[in-house]
Amino acid sequence: MKMTSIPVIDVAPYLEGTPEGRKKVAAEVNKACEDIGFFLIKGHSVAQETIDRTYDTAASFFQLPIEDKLPIKMPSTNIPRGYTPFKGETLAAGLGKAAPADLKEMIDMGPVDVPGGEYYERAEAANFFHPNIWPAKPAGFQPVMENYYRRMNRLANDLMGIFALALDLPDDFFFDKLDKNMSALRIICYPEQKELPEPGQLRGGAHTDYGTLTILMSDKAAGGLQAQHREGYWVDVVSGPGTYVINIGDIMQIWTNDRWVSTMHRVVNPPAELADKSRRHSVVFFHQPNYDALIDTLPSCFDSQHPKKYEPLTYKDHWLGKWNATRK
Repeated sequence: MKMTSIPVIDVAPYLEGTPEGRKKVAAEVNKACEDIGFFLIKGHSVAQETIDRTYDTAASFFQLPIEDKLPIKMPSTNIPRGYTPFKGETLAAGLGKAAPADLKEMIDMGPVDVPGGEYYERAEAANFFHPNIWPAKPAGFQPVMENYYRRMNRLANDLMGIFALALDLPDDFFFDKLDKNMSALRIICYPEQKELPEPGQLRGGAHTDYGTLTILMSDKAAGGLQAQHREGYWVDVVSGPGTYVINIGDIMQIWTNDRWVSTMHRVVNPPAELADKSRRHSVVFFHQPNYDALIDTLPSCFDSQHPKKYEPLTYKDHWLGKWNATRK
């Protein structure tokens, strides 16, 4: 039977710490990650006020005229900070596919509260901890986004604890690989479509995410997210009130030796009759390991019958290959 919707998992029993609740949540997450790599969470304890303020601030930025956005344009493809204008990224290229540019604009932000020191400043750190580039408008943009980044980092760490339990590992197994992480926050606008897209052109081309997991909130405008089931068909990803969309990234697939799937997903165009009124916004947190974290198959995910499929690599090497392919 085909999957028609994404599983919804209440993570409150894990966060509340009862042994039975923790095991139940871990089992549900494990099944979702094996089946499709996507699930919705509720009971996450993120205040609705925080969500609403972040979303409203993000939408306000994209309402500004282009001349107010360009002063924070991304300075180079090597510095993943600041504004990327409309059609400035081609996600499908990250998988080696030729495709037209994606129909979106966005801002990228990186770690906040970076303590400084040799780890963050040496050559190997590249620009992973480059200072963020903040817009002058709307008022309060910087503190709102910094607060949201911190809260998402906390939620992502909770989810990584669930992942560890689901994979028969100690809760804190991943933490020394994440304690200096290079996670990113991205806000995206998919504008109304006044012109027909080119053949094969989407709001967001089919791709997988680079890191451990992604935490997404978005509105209900037509032309939304779809995830590809292991069997090849596409499933609409529709979030309800108070839920987040979670998907795992490439690193969890590598760590689990393909037991879990880093799912291909895309953002489709709205129906033609709604295209000129279907403006869509998303706020996305990409959780990523430390740049020098060695990604090697987890001990619970290989044996003599299931040999390792991947050679060990650092997260930095994986990230750079994917990022550079997507930029114009």
